Amino acid sequence: MKRGTSNQAGMQAAIEDRIGYRFRDRDLLMQALTHISAVPSDKAQTYQRLEFLGDRVLGLAVSDMLFRAFPDAEEGELSRRLAELVRRESCAEVAAAWGVGDHVRLGDGEIAAGARENAAILADICEAIVGAAFVDGGTAAAQGIVERAFRERLHAPRRPLRDAKTALQEWAQGRGLPTPAYTVAHRSGPDHAPHFRIAVAVRGMTPAEGAGTSKRVAEQAAAREFLVREQIWTADGN
Repeated sequence: MKRGTSNQAGMQAAIEDRIGYRFRDRDLLMQALTHISAVPSDKAQTYQRLEFLGDRVLGLAVSDMLFRAFPDAEEGELSRRLAELVRRESCAEVAAAWGVGDHVRLGDGEIAAGARENAAILADICEAIVGAAFVDGGTAAAQGIVERAFRERLHAPRRPLRDAKTALQEWAQGRGLPTPAYTVAHRSGPDHAPHFRIAVAVRGMTPAEGAGTSKRVAEQAAAREFLVREQIWTADGN
């Protein structure tokens, strides 16, 4: 076996170990790792088509996981959780955990530009690998990869599932309270660089304050402070 072929086989095996799936057709895995800059004259041999398919497969697989994991969640919550899990940054983190960056096939220009760490490319490759597994082994193969990669993220979202103002308004409405009221407690700084301190009041409860460089940012900060203080949200915003 030629050394280059041996190295490629070893790389493929390492990625398969990390994703937990053995490809019957390893050419699909190589295609999922091939950026258009590596073969600009033949887009069909790049990850683009597999990424298109993988995006849909990933969405379905994660939706199924959420449906089973959160039997009491309403559609809105499930949609927010889905959006958080399949966003570009989440997929890029998964691809990085698989260690695919060093093995992406790129043109010289992309390599020089640091594309191996480019979040958009890593996210596309994550979806392309899911798509490749679907083509190679069907729904069960793709579902298995997604479940192994996204299981921990399912119950530990990296960002708040809702913005603080929305969460506070929903909390108040759920208890029959009026919509929280926001007032400017203090404004400072010149017109081109203002600084606001906003107070949010919920009937029957002590107001909370937040600061920011715009009213919108300060209102979000005030709502977050209220939610954390009342132990509605944890400190990480969930």
